[in-house]
Amino acid sequence: MRVGVAPNRLIVAGYQRGVNPRLVRRDIIEVEPADAATAWQAAIDALPAALAPSRAGKPEVSIILSNCFVRYALVPWNPTLRTEAEWLALARHRLTTVHGAAAEHWELRLTDTVRMGSLIACGVESALLDALQAKVTESRATLNSVQPYLIAAFNRIRTKIGQESCWLVIEEPGCLMLARIRGGHWLSIRCRYVDANWRASFAEILERESALLAIDEPCKRVVVHTPTAFDTDASSGYQLRDLTLIGGTAANYQPLAMALA
Repeated sequence: MRVGVAPNRLIVAGYQRGVNPRLVRRDIIEVEPADAATAWQAAIDALPAALAPSRAGKPEVSIILSNCFVRYALVPWNPTLRTEAEWLALARHRLTTVHGAAAEHWELRLTDTVRMGSLIACGVESALLDALQAKVTESRATLNSVQPYLIAAFNRIRTKIGQESCWLVIEEPGCLMLARIRGGHWLSIRCRYVDANWRASFAEILERESALLAIDEPCKRVVVHTPTAFDTDASSGYQLRDLTLIGGTAANYQPLAMALA
């Protein structure tokens, strides 16, 4: 079972075990978001009820965390670093520089992008991860893995992107993750909070991001990962490629984008 955990919803994709796992359960469970200090609490508290229909089978659960709950930073390639501990120390320094002392208490993970390219540092509150483990255990299930949405989506589509230059845009309700990739190398990564009508100003958003990055070479290719189909007629000159559903996944599964990543 794969469960997307977002501030206001759980996205559930349940699979039947076997040589060729088959999707047998699709649910989107709305929750009332908690206050900003613990925006994840309401969704995590709802996990036992969400897992209950599958409890008899003692499900193995993979969690995909909303980008709203994760802090990211790019860590430039450094040939002098030899061990994982050295890389994690550098990643924590970069996150602490941006987010302050709170980052000292986050759980950190690193994801590679391309050979000798920047690594993606991901920081998550330890309290969130502890609460996840407790609720899954309470549900008599097994927690297999926890992945940030950005990393899950990127790992799923990275071979499709390859060495091309593009924007990667991952949409959640109210939240956009924007990454600029050039020749397979990540140049930037940023989360923006948006309203429901953000697609009307899609081109302006990317143009502002380009201006902030001060990159001379314009990029018109955009890879999107989104829970609702994107109208390419509204792309204002950008070349959109929707990689949300790959491998023959049916179009009506797109609302499950986070859980399927």
